[in-house]
Amino acid sequence: MSSPKPSLCEQKHFDALFNEHFEAARNFIYYKCGDVAQAEDIVQDSFVKLWDRCAQIILEKAKNYLFRMCNNALMNQFEHQKVVLRHQAQPQNTKNIEDPAYLIEEAEFKEKLENAINLLSDKEREVFLLSRIDQKSYKEIAEIVGIGVKAVERRMGLALMKLREEMGKHLKF
Repeated sequence: MSSPKPSLCEQKHFDALFNEHFEAARNFIYYKCGDVAQAEDIVQDSFVKLWDRCAQIILEKAKNYLFRMCNNALMNQFEHQKVVLRHQAQPQNTKNIEDPAYLIEEAEFKEKLENAINLLSDKEREVFLLSRIDQKSYKEIAEIVGIGVKAVERRMGLALMKLREEMGKHLKF
């Protein structure tokens, strides 16, 4: 007679999973978003959801499930931020010194740039944003992502090439 399989719903197994993987999950999300508080919130929310669904999750697959949940939650937040940015970019009914045509062009450019960035692969986008938004050096990016500096250079080169190509389609010369 075999003993029952360990369950994620058992407090000791859930606690062990939390203690073993919270920091790694937080770092994984932090490297993608650059905000420790946001990363911790996402990981904590994911653990709550994991607990709520513990009966449906196989203990051996819980780590992968956790990281996938965290990544999906971050992607959902990015999508929400894009909507907010689009809304903010719309001209408001306030007096502005700048030319309205310029403001419209600026908003269109921002939207096209966001769309072009979203067309990058996850790895290229991560390296591009760490470099251009978080102002990290290639060496720092390599340490954060866990790859070599040459791999960072290759990903950045590909990202820039794709962005130039995509933005070139939309730019008027």
